[in-house]
Amino acid sequence: METSKFDIADYLDDKEMIAEYLNTVLEEGNESDIIIAIGYVAKSIGMTKIANEAGLSRPSLYKALSEGAKPQFETILKVLKAIGGQLRINPTTT
Repeated sequence: METSKFDIADYLDDKEMIAEYLNTVLEEGNESDIIIAIGYVAKSIGMTKIANEAGLSRPSLYKALSEGAKPQFETILKVLKAIGGQLRINPTTT
């Protein structure tokens, strides 16, 4: 039996799924997890398309969203806007 490597980007095929995935990573992950998750979303939409919409070169986008990267916050905001997302602050309940 032949198996294939699991790639979450293959399952991020609509806005609701993307939003749920990113919100889960934001709640449960660390900064590295969040950057990588944004990269998976960008990959699912198309790196060239996201790079163009974010005003970045494709290689710069790959570098910014790779494991261990420390992109500037401005870059993250541009990419989030390009993938159709936004950051919001909601008060936590205690």
